[in-house]
Amino acid sequence: MTTVAAKPATMAQALNRAMRDAMAADPAVHVMGEDVGTLGGVFRITDGLAKEFGEDRCTDTPLAEAGILGTAVGMAMYGLRPVVEMQFDAFAYPAFEQLISHVARMRNRTRGAMPLPITIRVPYGGGIGGVEHHSDSSEAYYTATPGLHVVTPATVEDAYGLLRASIASDDPVVFMEPKRLYWSKADWNPEAPAGVPGIGKALVRRAGTGATLITYGPSLPVCLEAAEAAREEGWDLEVLDLRSLVPFDEEAVVASVRRTGRAVIVHEANGFGGPGAEIAARIQEKCFHHLEAPVLRVTGFDIPYPPPMLEKHHLPGVDRILDTVARLQWEN
Repeated sequence: MTTVAAKPATMAQALNRAMRDAMAADPAVHVMGEDVGTLGGVFRITDGLAKEFGEDRCTDTPLAEAGILGTAVGMAMYGLRPVVEMQFDAFAYPAFEQLISHVARMRNRTRGAMPLPITIRVPYGGGIGGVEHHSDSSEAYYTATPGLHVVTPATVEDAYGLLRASIASDDPVVFMEPKRLYWSKADWNPEAPAGVPGIGKALVRRAGTGATLITYGPSLPVCLEAAEAAREEGWDLEVLDLRSLVPFDEEAVVASVRRTGRAVIVHEANGFGGPGAEIAARIQEKCFHHLEAPVLRVTGFDIPYPPPMLEKHHLPGVDRILDTVARLQWEN
């Protein structure tokens, strides 16, 4: 048996391979969305799937997000496993009625008799110089909707593993793909993907003792860079990648913060009502007597996404993270 060695791969390639492998393994898996077939998607994430599996299983749809997701609901009710692409984060908003009224509620509505195994792929976040409606961080809308799983990879390996787990799930999954990481690379062996934790598990990406940076998706590389820069100040920072926002790995967060005594939450979404607010509340409830300083946040500003020339100021960066870490009462 020939052993396949790990070689450089991008997150985009890992996502593509995940869908290809899922479609090959299960004829019930169908990919659908705007330009996913002939073009292969605007980011080429679905490139080659229509050619390999046919247009009946990788289908170009009209420009009608509510119709796309509504069709997926019917497909899932009749035993298929649709994988829906929303071309950009803010383009998904017209589909909210279907998402909230049906996708998130169907299992509960039928007392568990009818799950909806739908994976909704949402390219999200900034850092690509996109204009309005092309760079939103909309995860808070989904995490606030009971009945949905919400996951977001930050590594090539997780892109494959989490997408395969999402497609296999009998619960609907909103799969948030950080656009700025599509072309990030890592050595990866697609023939040996085992060992990646599934939905609902966080991972410590960098161990530390002084404070915990809690993050996910596009902010993970920024936090890792900040943690390395913090060494010059004598700060030993742990970096925790949530990977899954719902289900939320409270156990991993609590364990990390109790070890370090300090926490900073970093994400691109706005601060007020963003995911960091819920995470901070849980840390205060579970770790109060272990905290050496208040739980702080570094987030996008509470404004609509700015023009491309201003996004470097809007997005959390290394300097903003280090400035926030400096407020953690290190004299204690």
